[in-house]
Amino acid sequence: MKKIKVVLAKPGLDGHDQGAKVVARALMDAGFEVIYTGLRQTPEAIARVALDEDADVVALSSMAGSHLPICRKLKPLLEQAGLGDKLWVIGGNLPERDHAELRALGFKGIFPSSSRLEDIVNFIRANAP
Repeated sequence: MKKIKVVLAKPGLDGHDQGAKVVARALMDAGFEVIYTGLRQTPEAIARVALDEDADVVALSSMAGSHLPICRKLKPLLEQAGLGDKLWVIGGNLPERDHAELRALGFKGIFPSSSRLEDIVNFIRANAP
């Protein structure tokens, strides 16, 4: 059985990557293949890596409050790259008031900072294409 491949990115100027690294480790421990892009990724770079890596899941970690503008820019780039049918998830500092717009942009999994690692793993396992 093919491993689920997750591209995990830290978009924008967000310099807080400890949570992303913890999530990356939990996903690897669960048997997923994880490509962590590192800090300060542009939407263009995220879409390119996801396409180059043939990702099943595009995962973002955002703690700096710029998640909506970044996701608005990323959505058309992912669609143009033919990645509209992949699972898009986002975690981090995500106020409840932004969840509906994130879902409307195509992010099926929304995981605020308090989310349990097991819940993230189970959601991806259940929803990855």
